[in-house]
Amino acid sequence: MRSVVLLVVFLLSAAPLAEAAVAVLDDGGREVRLAQPARRIVSLAPHVTELLFSAGAGDRIVGVVEYSDYPPAARQLPRVGAYNAVDMERILALRPDLVVAWASGNPPALIEQLRELGLTVFLSEPRELEDVASNLERLGRLAGTGATARAAANVFRQRLRALREHYAGRAPVSVFYQIWHRPLMTVNGEHLISKVIRLCGGRNVFADLPALVPKLEMEAVLAADPQAIVAGVREPGDEAWRQDWRRWRQLRAVREGHLISVPADLLQRHTLRILDGAEQLCAALERVRQAAMAQPSPSR
Repeated sequence: MRSVVLLVVFLLSAAPLAEAAVAVLDDGGREVRLAQPARRIVSLAPHVTELLFSAGAGDRIVGVVEYSDYPPAARQLPRVGAYNAVDMERILALRPDLVVAWASGNPPALIEQLRELGLTVFLSEPRELEDVASNLERLGRLAGTGATARAAANVFRQRLRALREHYAGRAPVSVFYQIWHRPLMTVNGEHLISKVIRLCGGRNVFADLPALVPKLEMEAVLAADPQAIVAGVREPGDEAWRQDWRRWRQLRAVREGHLISVPADLLQRHTLRILDGAEQLCAALERVRQAAMAQPSPSR
C-alpha cells in the first residue's frame, strides 16, 4: 500500500513538470524544446525584441542587440553587440535559457556557434505576413505567455484580413522599394516587404531577383521605370532621398511625383507594426492608382 501511495505522490509531483515543457518549430524548421518556459531570453534582432514585448515576455529579456529601441523599455536593456557581431562572452554571462536569432540577419557561423556552446536557439524569419502572428504565438509559448501572445496575434490577423479585403482586385501599381541608397538596395519577391507591396495591390519590379536583398545599378531601375518609388526613412521629414531621385526625370515615378516615404521601422521590422506601415503604403499606392486612372487615354 505504501508503494502505491508513493507512486501516486510521484506521478502528481511529476505532472506539472511534464506540463511545463514546451516545444515549437522555429522558422528554420528545427524543433526548439525547453524543459520549462524561458525566464532569461537574449534577442539578436530589433524585430525579435519588439515581438517578445508584444508577446508579453518583455520582463524575460536579459540582453538585446543595437537598435532594439521599441517599445521604449527596450532601450534600457543590456546590449550584447550588433546583429552581425555579438559579444559571445557577454551572452554566456547572461545565462540565457533561450536565444532568439534572426535567420537572414545574424551570420550563420554565429548561430552555429551559439548551438555548439549548448544554447537553445529559436530562428525567427517571417516571410509571409501570417508568419508575424505565428512568430508571436510561438515566442509566447516558449516564454510561458501564450495567452497574451495569442490575443495580440488574433488582432493582427483581423487587421490583415481587413486590409486584404479592402485592396483585393485593385489595378496593379509597379513599385520600386529602396531599402538603402548607397549602395542602392531593394528586396525580392520573397521578402516580407514585397508581400506588403502585394497586399496593397502593388507589383515589386524586382520580385524575380534571386537575392533576398539585392544590390542594384541605377540602370536597372531606369529600365524597370516603376510608377512609384518607395523608401523606408529613418527620420521623419527626411527629404534628402527625394532630392537624389529628382535628378532622374526620365523615370515615370519622378516625373509624376510618386516618391513615397514610409517610416523604415514600420516596414523593415517584422513586427505587429508592419500593418501600420502597410496602411500607409496602401493609401499612398491608392493615390498613385487613382492618378493613373485619371490620366487621359493616349490617342490612337
